[in-house]
Amino acid sequence: MNSPHLLLMDPSLNLTTSKTLPRPFFITPQSTTTFTFKSPRLFSNTLTSTRKFLLFRIGSKLRTSQDNKNKPIPDKVTLPDTAPSVSEDKGFPTKLKKRDGIPLLGLFKKLPRKVLAVLSNLPLAIGEMFTIAALMALGTFIDQGEAPDFYFQKYPEDNPVLGVFTWRWVLGLGFDHMFSSPVFLGMLVLLAASLMACTYTTQIPLVKVARRWSFLHSAESIRKQEFADSLPLASIQDLGVILMGAGYEVFFKGSSLYAFKGLAGRFAPIGVHLSMLLIMGGATLSATGSFRGSVTVPQGLNFVVGDVMSPSGFLSTPTEAFSTEVHVNRFYMDYYDSGEVSQFHTDLSLFDLDGKEIMRKTISVNDPLRYGGITIYQTDWSISALQILKDNEGPFNLAMAPLKLNGDKKLFGTFLPVGDTDSPNLKGISMLARDLQSIVLYNQEGKFVGVRRPSSRLPIEIDGIKIVIEDAIGSSGLDMKTDPGVPIVYAGFGALMLTTCISYLSHSQVWALQDGSTLVVGGKTNRAKLEFPQEMNRLLDKVPEIVGSANTSFNMTNHPRSVDSSLPKQSESVGGQL
Repeated sequence: MNSPHLLLMDPSLNLTTSKTLPRPFFITPQSTTTFTFKSPRLFSNTLTSTRKFLLFRIGSKLRTSQDNKNKPIPDKVTLPDTAPSVSEDKGFPTKLKKRDGIPLLGLFKKLPRKVLAVLSNLPLAIGEMFTIAALMALGTFIDQGEAPDFYFQKYPEDNPVLGVFTWRWVLGLGFDHMFSSPVFLGMLVLLAASLMACTYTTQIPLVKVARRWSFLHSAESIRKQEFADSLPLASIQDLGVILMGAGYEVFFKGSSLYAFKGLAGRFAPIGVHLSMLLIMGGATLSATGSFRGSVTVPQGLNFVVGDVMSPSGFLSTPTEAFSTEVHVNRFYMDYYDSGEVSQFHTDLSLFDLDGKEIMRKTISVNDPLRYGGITIYQTDWSISALQILKDNEGPFNLAMAPLKLNGDKKLFGTFLPVGDTDSPNLKGISMLARDLQSIVLYNQEGKFVGVRRPSSRLPIEIDGIKIVIEDAIGSSGLDMKTDPGVPIVYAGFGALMLTTCISYLSHSQVWALQDGSTLVVGGKTNRAKLEFPQEMNRLLDKVPEIVGSANTSFNMTNHPRSVDSSLPKQSESVGGQL
């Protein structure tokens, strides 16, 4: 023909008054120019917005409007090879335009793009993680939070560790508070930047590609997939039903099929990166925005929370709970049958500024008290005093002092002077205690006299002095902290475990093409490379065979194919009509 023709086979174009479209519909323009439509949706939108303009041009000479006279007209009319993406299919118009082959949405200045390329480099991210791990190990080796004199003595300049490491390195780089030092926090920020750059430049584009409906209209393209096979006398609709039963999302376009499952596995790496960012953000907040303190309080005394708490970083902000007063009502211990201490408890009461008790709880090791963002832990104990009667006078409180022993055993002692207290050769009765159960007594010559249990009220006479031990007053060792980053860290680790499990889900894709009476099937997966061909063989075994006869009657039988078939079969033509 002398003039080009446009063959419209898609009923969605709505260019005819007949809904059944019994024969091809031709439009013969009088001009020698033809059109190129890049996507069916674009063509449909154009018809909707400029219907009158198109109807005017059909059967007449083509011409442009006055406003668009300088715009070039495409040369051909072609049908698309792929379906629109999910977002486009829902009616969101595409705004991407190209300028010199680069989408405007992805056009960045050269410097930011180079920075993103450097930050998203995998070896750099691995090096950052190893550096952070090394700094954390160094932080466990170097004592944290000590006074400068401690580092002067432990890392002297005249005898440096490893020949170079002195106190100047520790204090100059902030390694005495490693986890809030500029070096450690800077490495965390750099790793966070690398994770975000990798997510933006790699993971998000992969997800966008995975969400698109990608049809293949060539049998050769399908046969090039990781798995490929051909089914003679098979229907693409039957395959679609079987794939849907196996959990696939199935889409049809003419004689082509596209199916996928496991799309969540594509989103999982983004979730892993976000989880790591949460963990690092929470850890940074803990290092720079928390308070910590410790105190040893005798039974019956109290303290104010704010008096013993000290900030750990520049983001530390006190709360109203810092004005809370804590009173130690009672301290006591539990013992094994051997006499060793098994557990120790402290009965605490919390009072507000008006002196009203707002909370009371008995804490122990691994069972802290939490109030207003403050956590109070039971961590240690000691004996502060002995309460005694001397010749039925008193009671007197004798302060107990810790005695240094080898190992982790505890021993406390006190002294009851006898005679002239101003004498240079002062003598007295010595009392030693390992715990709150028993007190060992010695006379003025240092000889063992006996053992008494507190509260037993049994008197003991030493050098003519009658002594009754009324009570042993214990002291509770408490650690306190506020840590606003803990919930964030916990959420990050929970999300990390979940997204790590999801990342093991395989993202599998299947393509199929009805080539006459032959069904060409191919597919691939990003994981489970060995299991995917087996799964596909099991599914294809379920596809029924279509048997045709001269009178176009059909019978369904099991499809004869080999489970281990790996080479694609050639298309076969059959009699009858499908």
